[in-house]
Amino acid sequence: MSGHSHHSSATPTNLPSLLPNIYAILVALETLSHDPSLTPSRTLDRGGAGRLAHAMDVEYDMIVLGTGLKECILSGLLSVDRLKVLHMDRNDYYGGDSTSLNLNQLWKRFKGDATPPANIGASRDYNVDMVPKFMMANGALVRVLIHTGVTKYLSFKAVDGSYVFNKGKIHKVPSTDMEALKSPLMGLFEKRRAGKFFLYVQDYKENDPSTHKGLDLNKMTSKELISKYGLDDNTIDFIGHAVALYKEDSYLSEPAIETVKRMKLYAESVARFQGSSPYIYPLYGLGELPQGFARLSAVYGGTYMLNKPDCKVEFDGEGKVCGVTSEGETAKCKKVVCDPSYLPGKVKKVGKVFRAIAIMSHPIPNTAESHSVQIIIPQKQLGRKSDMYVFCCSYSHNVASKGKFIAFVSAQAESENPEAELKPGIDLLGPVDELFIDIYDRYEPANDPSSDNCFISTSYDATTHFESTVMDVLSLYTKITGKTIDLSVDLSAASAAEDDF
Repeated sequence: MSGHSHHSSATPTNLPSLLPNIYAILVALETLSHDPSLTPSRTLDRGGAGRLAHAMDVEYDMIVLGTGLKECILSGLLSVDRLKVLHMDRNDYYGGDSTSLNLNQLWKRFKGDATPPANIGASRDYNVDMVPKFMMANGALVRVLIHTGVTKYLSFKAVDGSYVFNKGKIHKVPSTDMEALKSPLMGLFEKRRAGKFFLYVQDYKENDPSTHKGLDLNKMTSKELISKYGLDDNTIDFIGHAVALYKEDSYLSEPAIETVKRMKLYAESVARFQGSSPYIYPLYGLGELPQGFARLSAVYGGTYMLNKPDCKVEFDGEGKVCGVTSEGETAKCKKVVCDPSYLPGKVKKVGKVFRAIAIMSHPIPNTAESHSVQIIIPQKQLGRKSDMYVFCCSYSHNVASKGKFIAFVSAQAESENPEAELKPGIDLLGPVDELFIDIYDRYEPANDPSSDNCFISTSYDATTHFESTVMDVLSLYTKITGKTIDLSVDLSAASAAEDDF
């Protein structure tokens, strides 16, 4: 099972935000449980298959393969739309590539038979995300969580810091005109210019032309808008990569409206919890998310089967999906949603991610003792073609033993040498107790879903925030259903327990 099956979903930390939803949770827990020995009717491991022998005889609207975060969000969204969904995974744990590991699992993955040293704490205290990402407080993932009601299975806590690496130093990312005026990232005159630009962005309302100051941001490029305010390359670098969160610089030649929207999202997310970062993160880590969506799907009648080996997608004479076979039984379906590993013949390799995972006994230096923090290292600062990301969380989010911190350094690979390539990020961490290097290939679909009805997600990228992941999910949802999800939700539904902020 996944790395944190030790805690139930209603630990004391969760209760304040969950009380109104206790009934829903009891229903959900009935329907889905961590413990295979309590496997209820709708969640099948191989041993429990007899209890729902007919599960494979039914025709489904949709079979989802893999319980990675993207697949689980889609399965939840489609179940809420009342589609008949069967969700299978070859593993006996949730999360696929985006799973969360305890210490024993982490050691097994990276060190084989060695056992973790006793001084770093109990294995079960750890939930180490294999694809670590923070959520923007007002961002698309939080809106999807609220839209589907999955927030009731999770508790969030604000992330302490958002930093950017600039000219060899780490600086807090300014997000308002006031912060710009205080920031050591810029000289005196540049601060004033940046302050004016931030003010324009803060006041800008798309449907109120009086706030546009005569500029048409749908026609004007980001570069043209920024040069109107006379900002230098250094300022443009941190605004584009650490506030608007672009992965590379092509946005400069695209319409400015998108950059302004992204900057507004950042500032509004910071303001949301009066914190010093725009990010939030679930207690016990991201492994909670796939399980939350699995519960949601089960509540709406979706069927889950873990530990199903060799899921083989079957096609009819016209090359359209007609079912999935596992252990000699075929379940019929109209469409398949899966991660790239289930249809290797229909994807193409698009790169590789290098990630260092460090266990430490201190926060990252120069981050104001932040217990959770993101540092973006824009590509230009290192002469790279893509940004490098540093992510740190700790026992404050219940993902490590007391006093321990987990830091990750991630980058799209541009060489064959992960240690050397990640060094600029690893050097920011200070002394580490343990260091692991993870490498994985990234794939994206190469098929035409309109002709084969296979909807394949793209592998997770190196970013340490969720915006690109959710965009992939929403575009897949639209391809599958022809609909767009309305994400104008009441954001206050995702407040965390008061004492967390």
